[in-house]
Amino acid sequence: MAKPKQKFYVVWHGRSTGIFESWDECKQRVEGFEGAKYKSFEDKSEAIVAFRMGATAFYAKQPQNKTIATNSPNGPITPSWAVDAACSGVPGPMEYQGVDVLTGKKLFHLGPIPDGTNNVGEFLAIVHALALLQQMGNTTMPIYSDSITAISWVRRKKANTKMALTARNAKLFELIERAERWLNNNTFRNRIIKWDTQNWGEIPADFGRK
Repeated sequence: MAKPKQKFYVVWHGRSTGIFESWDECKQRVEGFEGAKYKSFEDKSEAIVAFRMGATAFYAKQPQNKTIATNSPNGPITPSWAVDAACSGVPGPMEYQGVDVLTGKKLFHLGPIPDGTNNVGEFLAIVHALALLQQMGNTTMPIYSDSITAISWVRRKKANTKMALTARNAKLFELIERAERWLNNNTFRNRIIKWDTQNWGEIPADFGRK
């Protein structure tokens, strides 16, 4: 059996910063650390350059269009939006964002918020996209998510999270309640579609921290 490919983890903002050679080392620096910024690389020299640049400069230099070619009849619908969430630990600091599938332009971002989960983040991101599109009067823009769970929660108009309410995650529960209230008080025609990761690669809204 082939060995897993070596990865190098850059931590720009965490309990300590640097370049680490295992996810466990990286996780110790970022898990539970609010506002942590980190990314994995398959080439050490790329990791060194990225670390020296700093997170802001590194992401500013990244190509805006992160999607595959969309001319294919088997590719994603365009124009469309994509959403994704990232969470350090379960639960842990969670953030989500939405991007334009065709251009890769970031449309919105929220977080990090303490003690969240990926599914909750994906649920909130989908509702955020729906509400924003409604404000724009756009009832036809499809929304892609790679979370079947979050899509099902939106369809049921209820986030079926098992998390218990605590002082640390009170803000998150406020956002969940607001999203559920929006779903119950509004109608939408925008299609919510599962992103085909196997054939299209990572969703364009992915935070790139795997």
